[in-house]
Amino acid sequence: MSPLEDIRARIDAAARAAGRASDAITLVAVSKVQPLDRIEAILAQGHRVFGENRVQEAASKWPDFRARHDGIELHLIGPLQSNKVRQAVELFDVIESVDRPKLARRLAEVMSETGRHLPVFVQVNTGAEPQKAGCPPDETEALVAECRALGLDVRGLMCIPPVDDDPAPHFARLAALAQRCGLTGISMGMSGDFEQAIAQGATHVRVGSALFGARAHG
Repeated sequence: MSPLEDIRARIDAAARAAGRASDAITLVAVSKVQPLDRIEAILAQGHRVFGENRVQEAASKWPDFRARHDGIELHLIGPLQSNKVRQAVELFDVIESVDRPKLARRLAEVMSETGRHLPVFVQVNTGAEPQKAGCPPDETEALVAECRALGLDVRGLMCIPPVDDDPAPHFARLAALAQRCGLTGISMGMSGDFEQAIAQGATHVRVGSALFGARAHG
């Protein structure tokens, strides 16, 4: 069984255990700092949804992959600087890391100018970590409302729990916040905890090392 088949089987099992349909969960293959041949191998197996952290890195490899593979859906899952918004909107299909009003306003402006109206997720800093991107939990509803007022297509919420914390309370908090905001998309869970995330209602899980192996660098 390939790593991709193994991850898909584990997603199916976790979904069944939670009484959920496995096709309600999207596997986002996190391809940041992975060698091109590893990404090509996952593409060759038919997978098409990928996540990248950095605009510049994604720009260096995905246009070529898109030229050779149909149906790729590319998610930006890392912090987005306002000066990179135009390039991000041109390159990605989903922006998962909207975390502040200024960024939301810039995204709305660029999407209006370019005609590319991408789905977005609001990133929530569930652990209130000062060094980490994400909207404070108690400001999430206001940011979602502002995004909607700007005309952004807000599909859900995203979080990255603190490394040393039990992720389950963070997943539960994000799911509850999403419900309060009337959002069905919940992007949470990575290689070490995606099954817990599925149990708490994740609709998108972001898996890197368990799928590709250890990162080449970074």
